[in-house]
Amino acid sequence: MKYKLLFFIALFIGCDKNEIDKNCTTQNFFAEYPSRNFNMGFSTWIYAPNEHAKIDTYQFIRNNSDIYSEHIDDNIPWNAWMNNAPLPTEFTDEIASKVSNRISNNQLALSISLLNIERSDLAEDFDGTIPNYISLNDKEIEDAYFKHVMYLINALQPDYLVLAIEVNILKLKSEIKWKEYKLLIQEVKVRIKQVYPNLKISESISLHDLYQPEVSNPVEYIDEIISYANLMDFVAISYYPFFKQQHSKSEFQEAFDFLHSKINQPIAFVETSHIAENLAVSSFDLSIEGNQCEQNAYLETLLTNAQEQDYKFVIWWAHRDFDALWQTFPEELKDLGKLWRDTGLLEDNGNERHAYSTWKSVFNK
Repeated sequence: MKYKLLFFIALFIGCDKNEIDKNCTTQNFFAEYPSRNFNMGFSTWIYAPNEHAKIDTYQFIRNNSDIYSEHIDDNIPWNAWMNNAPLPTEFTDEIASKVSNRISNNQLALSISLLNIERSDLAEDFDGTIPNYISLNDKEIEDAYFKHVMYLINALQPDYLVLAIEVNILKLKSEIKWKEYKLLIQEVKVRIKQVYPNLKISESISLHDLYQPEVSNPVEYIDEIISYANLMDFVAISYYPFFKQQHSKSEFQEAFDFLHSKINQPIAFVETSHIAENLAVSSFDLSIEGNQCEQNAYLETLLTNAQEQDYKFVIWWAHRDFDALWQTFPEELKDLGKLWRDTGLLEDNGNERHAYSTWKSVFNK
């Protein structure tokens, strides 16, 4: 009896990982639109730590997108930039690999993180240190980051540039650093525009940290971030709705409506996804139910809003679950990596989820 009960509970809360539920996809989804008016793509995040997975990822992107994202959210060779020293081979090899795999027929959105994973300070150098500074906008920091960004732009020739990632989180962490950050990034942006005047530049905003924020002064915080975002060439959004415990189309749509009511610049979702399986991370005191039907509901909501609100593009974070890659993470990063591990449109074994069919049907419009 116990096992029968568990079986029926599993059927009630959502579709099984290996079965198809006919109710997962909205009937005639997107049928009213004769064509789509926005670009669709993925990041190049691989699902396994080997060359085959890298080749397969780029091939999947070629077949299923017209834009893609190179998301460089790791170490910055500060010491090399500041002292005109040789760049770390680990860094140059990574960029050379991205250049060699550049998809010529697709647009490219290049996202670069100035900040660390916690978005609380500068990203670390390859030796784990950060530069000494009095203020985040010290001239030495500005010059080094400008060199870093220009190196990446010159190498990859992107169509869109995200100059820093999820910057509104820094304001939540430190008001002083936030003010210094704005001075720093403005100087870097001006210098880039002098060389690449037509390059569309933004800094990404975390929507799940902007919509219904858990702060003491939410109106003041929202107003400042929105005013800042509306000064950009386009508004780059990072959004993972499961972080807000959102599960239904109506909940997803409330966040979209909030965004559209505030933003007056073109919008692009530069990274987004939703879990297709239950997520439990005890160290974060986190337990979130998820299934592939709910993931598909989010994708349908995302693509509908992209069409109706004339987004520039949407980037789904990972095309495939990365269980194999996750196994290689250091123990201190496994819990963090688990948050996004099961958000692919393909399962870890390569089987298609419902959301992949939705993606294909809209992409082929």
